[in-house]
Amino acid sequence: QVQLVESGGGLVQAGGSLRLSCAASGRTFSSYVMGWFRQAPGKEREFVAAITGGGGMTYYAESVKGRFTISRDNAKNTVYLQMNSLKPEDTAVYYCAADQFLRAIATSTADDWGQGTQVTVSS
Repeated sequence: QVQLVESGGGLVQAGGSLRLSCAASGRTFSSYVMGWFRQAPGKEREFVAAITGGGGMTYYAESVKGRFTISRDNAKNTVYLQMNSLKPEDTAVYYCAADQFLRAIATSTADDWGQGTQVTVSS
């Protein structure tokens, strides 16, 4: 099991940027696929981005492609989500998730989830 703690959320104007961090416990962080998800009020949780254990492969939702960048630092047990050109529709609680299998991230069935961090984008 991996303990995950997100940080970096906040209030930003449209067009601005934020960087989210997700710190993980455990000594096998590099063996986990990491994902970012978000859930807006009244909507279902949706996939945002994912990165493989070594960082060699990344995946993005179409809605964030070209604006968001996922990365990881395995020495720090941390995964990041750099969010640029933010839009009001990006407003949501953002969660990170960890699983040893990409399929679990892709299907939003990962074993471990953080508590979430709020991102609010004003117009």
